[in-house]
Order: sequence, then C-alpha cells, then structure tokens
Amino acid sequence: MNTLLAIDPVAFSFGTFEVRWYGILIATGIVLAFLLVQKEMVKQNMHPDLLTDMLIWAVPISIISARIYYVIFSWDFYKDHPSEIIKIWEGGIAIHGALIGAIITAVIFTKKRGVSFWKVADITAPGLLIGQIIGRWGNFMNQEAHGGPVSQAFLDNTIIPDWIMNQMTIEGITYHPTFLYESLWNLVGLAIILLLRRVNLKRGEIFFFYITWYSIGRFFIEGMRTDSLYGGGLRAAQVVSIIGVLIGLGLLIYRRFIVKTDVRYNDK
Repeated sequence: MNTLLAIDPVAFSFGTFEVRWYGILIATGIVLAFLLVQKEMVKQNMHPDLLTDMLIWAVPISIISARIYYVIFSWDFYKDHPSEIIKIWEGGIAIHGALIGAIITAVIFTKKRGVSFWKVADITAPGLLIGQIIGRWGNFMNQEAHGGPVSQAFLDNTIIPDWIMNQMTIEGITYHPTFLYESLWNLVGLAIILLLRRVNLKRGEIFFFYITWYSIGRFFIEGMRTDSLYGGGLRAAQVVSIIGVLIGLGLLIYRRFIVKTDVRYNDK
C-alpha cells in the first residue's frame, strides 16, 4: 500500500467558517434521494408536492432525533457537559435515530394528508438507501465509523483501493473500512429493491425488505466497529438492528398472512 496524506475533512472555508465534506456528502445524498423518489412519486400518480412538503418536516426532525439518539447513548459524557448537547456541528449523530424520526414523521404526515403510509414508505425506501450509501462516505472523509486494525495479510490480499486504505490509516495503524462495507451492503440492497419494484409486491413489502436488509447488514458490520454506542453493556445499534429484523419480518408476515391485503405496489 502506498502511503498518502489523509484527505482533509474540510472542503473549503470562508475565514473561520468551514464547509466539511461530511455535510456536502449528506446534502448530496438527500438531493439524489429526492430526485429518485420524486420521479417515482410522479410515476405513481401521487401529488408532485407531497414529497417536498414531507421533507420540510422530515429532514430537520430526523437531524434532531439523530442527535437525541446519540446523546442518550452517550449520556455519561453529556450529563457532565450539557452545553455540548446542542453542538451538533462538532459531530455526534446516529442514523438509527434519524430513521426513527423520519418514520414517525412520515406516519403522522401521511395520516394528515390522507394517503397510504405503506405506499409512501415503499416509494421512499430506495431514497433512504441512497442517503445511507452516500452519507457513509462522509464518515470516510472524517476517518470515523471504522473497524479494528487490519492484518498485514489483509493489506497484502485486499482488492480495496489504496486511496481508501490510506484514509483508514490513522497514526500509523490501518483499520477496517466498515463505512465501505455498509455502503456496499446498502448498494446491493438498493439494486434488489429496484428489481422488486418490477415484481409488483403487495403494498408495504418493499419497505419491510428495506428494514430487514439494512438491519441484518448493520448488525454484523456494527460488531466490527470500534466507536459503537452502548446501552446496558450492549451495542445499541446491534440491539436496534435485531428489533428491526423482527419488525420487518413480523410486519411482512402480518400484512401478507393475517391482514391479507391485495393492494400492490403499482396499484393507484
């Protein structure tokens, strides 16, 4: 592996104001997700302003809930430094918290608008994955969300490009790029979901697949990470992932075999 300088997490600055790659990539993920989902919304004959109106609420609420989640599982620090809680610009958000906030917002929003939550959830599932795929590269820029040290045998045999492993080399130690593993896992999930659209599954089943797929991958990848949030001695993300798998599969069984809905993805 050729040794290169680490990528500067600051993209550019204006005086003391810094614009970081992390924020740029998160914003890019949101924009690309919006474009994909909006196109599908129109194709499914839903109101073109529906997604924009929902995101006006969902994006800020998701950021706040992501921060709340992080603070809860880092309370040993924040209870002694309460002034640090609002300093979200210094880092410290959790994707599970963002997802919980987004889902709750969508449930309330769709109910008020009189549209099917399951239909909206199915349509937006690929957008969630796109945001996660791109957002993880923000962790790459910050040299965070990595796993434990890799062996020399791993470096000698890996097909991962040098520029990625260089960025995962911190103070002379090279770590597993778990951000990459999760991004690739979600990319495969996105491809599967786009194929499932053509199968015309029953309404809600694409969203259930998303919850289950992401949770399975996150459970195993989280076990490799060195910066996990803990609660009760357990990795919080792994516990939430297990719950996610149970919810995803449970709702799939409930909707298909108990409710026995006949409404499908392409139904108007």
